[in-house]
Amino acid sequence: MSPGSPAAPTGRVNRHGIIDDRRARALLARLVARALASTEPSALVAGLIERRSGTLAEVLWPRFDRLGGVEGVPDDIGIAERLGARILTPDDREWPVGLNDLAVAPLCLWVRGPVDLAAVTRRSVAVVGARAATAYGVERAGEVAAGRVAGGFTVVSGGAFGVDAAAHRGALAAEGVTVAVLACGIDRAYPLANAHLLSAIGRTGSIVTELPPGSAPYRARFLQRNRLIAAITGGVIVVEAALRSGSLQTAGRAADLGRPVGAVPGPVTSVASAGCHQAIRDLLAVLVTDAAEAAELVGDLGRDATVSPRGPESAADRLPRDQRQVWEVLPLAHPASVESLALRANLPERAVAAALGGLELAGLATRSEGRWRRP
Repeated sequence: MSPGSPAAPTGRVNRHGIIDDRRARALLARLVARALASTEPSALVAGLIERRSGTLAEVLWPRFDRLGGVEGVPDDIGIAERLGARILTPDDREWPVGLNDLAVAPLCLWVRGPVDLAAVTRRSVAVVGARAATAYGVERAGEVAAGRVAGGFTVVSGGAFGVDAAAHRGALAAEGVTVAVLACGIDRAYPLANAHLLSAIGRTGSIVTELPPGSAPYRARFLQRNRLIAAITGGVIVVEAALRSGSLQTAGRAADLGRPVGAVPGPVTSVASAGCHQAIRDLLAVLVTDAAEAAELVGDLGRDATVSPRGPESAADRLPRDQRQVWEVLPLAHPASVESLALRANLPERAVAAALGGLELAGLATRSEGRWRRP
């Protein structure tokens, strides 16, 4: 068995002819996906509530029966194998443990790619943002992604246009691992224009979805997909997001799960960054400006800590205390007397005179007719 392959079927057969838990989960995933394709989630739940017995089977049975029972349901395990994919369940060691934090975890996952999904998402960061990204957003997303894979992180995103694609490309360019979580079946490339990108991700990283083959990318499925991105990663970085965006919904899901959230700021006049600024203002997200700060936010304590940025060091930074105090009050244009400098620096005149001698030797003070200034 290959490192990333799921556990072998148990071989148990129950009275309904479903041979194992894996096949049962694949079957349920398909039935639920079909139910939600024609019914809003709220309506499906209402249907459960109206039926006093409250069983999911009562709602799904008509669809199951129309398919012709187990015999009429597509063999999703066989379909996955033909697509070069595999089905994961919570019993598989490749199952990302973060999914267990969800109130409603997926029944199973369809996965394509050579990496062990649990292993690569253990140290990972999601980079998400606007589809209609600006050049600034694309550059920032690519830089954060490339910097993080260089630090041993996996970059997770949604395979969409804009920031998602830039994050995936940044990770690939840095020869790192990236994971694309889809809102459609594993047999579909969506958006179609990103087919080559998704193919490249599948060769070195992983393509993941909880939807069975053939599932179309409906709007509600993107919101459903976002919770997976939030759950399987160590944190979420938002690069460009409008005030109402799916990216902020992903950030909210991550925060609900206790994952750290960061947001990259943009120009204050940029509508594309307004959601990021609001998330920072509302304390939903921490301000993140580069890959190092992203690592510090979502990484390991100590291991991924970064040094706070400082301005360039000046010649006065290493001066003794008295010399530094005098240098800070030395005028640039109009020379001052020792008495005046002593008053400004709050030092005795003798100490000021000694400090001025040291500053003169260091080339940091010059004297003219008994008065002092900076050179």
